[in-house]
Amino acid sequence: MARTKETRANAAPGAGTIFALRAIGLVILARWLFSMSQMDLVASLAAMASSPWACINLVFLFLLIFLPGARAQAERPFHPLPQWLRQALRLFAFLGFLFAVFSVGAFVWSAGGRRAIHAVAATNGWLVAAPALYAAVLWICRPRALWRTNVAARRFAIGRYAISVDTATRTVIVWVESRKLGQYDARELSVRWPDGQGDAGVAPVAAPVAMPGPEDAAAAASAGSSAASASASVSASVAPRAAAHAGWPHRRPKVELLWDSPAAAGHNHQTVFRAALVSEGDRVAARALDTSLRQA
Repeated sequence: MARTKETRANAAPGAGTIFALRAIGLVILARWLFSMSQMDLVASLAAMASSPWACINLVFLFLLIFLPGARAQAERPFHPLPQWLRQALRLFAFLGFLFAVFSVGAFVWSAGGRRAIHAVAATNGWLVAAPALYAAVLWICRPRALWRTNVAARRFAIGRYAISVDTATRTVIVWVESRKLGQYDARELSVRWPDGQGDAGVAPVAAPVAMPGPEDAAAAASAGSSAASASASVSASVAPRAAAHAGWPHRRPKVELLWDSPAAAGHNHQTVFRAALVSEGDRVAARALDTSLRQA
């Protein structure tokens, strides 16, 4: 019997990243070849051989188009590239972005705004598109975790760190970008909040209050004035503290993952990682990780 060929409706996670990087490389290469076609071939090759920037661009385009070692994997949806390739592309893209911004800025400074607008129109917007393409490569290769937070699957993402908790074996695997940082016993890990943000979202449980009778009216009236003065004093003491926490050092609270293992001599109470809670997703993931480790 003939067997039907199995097809997947959805592409593998990370395939879009590979496609976007190769598309950017092909666009830059096409523009480069178009510029060379308008010049003498011998002169352009001689200029390329004597220009270190042209050699850097050739290496960057080779890595960007061929992407050696890149492979889309379901377990690494945000890191289809090897770590060395990601760092190399990030470095070359940063150098290219600086060079493009400097070149365009120097031209605008010397030629003036009107001539710069005419030059942008004459190059079909390439003076603006070139820095944008290098910036796009920088953004695609930015530091990030392996996956998004999935509390049901016990996978957490805090900054560029990814944490996987296995409740069956009570083990925790920590990744920094696409590099495995280590495997630990879940009972030896704990979350510490240096800025005291761990209980920020926990509301205190109110105790049951009895309904006051008529005989308590006088006492309530006398207690009201004392309560008002106490509230004013508390507000006065809390306001400077809140203002201090609103300052620059406290705008990004941090969280630490500690490893306290009696079997690891010389490494007791070691900090596995320390990350800043930039977004609300990082804060939710940190609290969920704390709860998961306490349950383990």
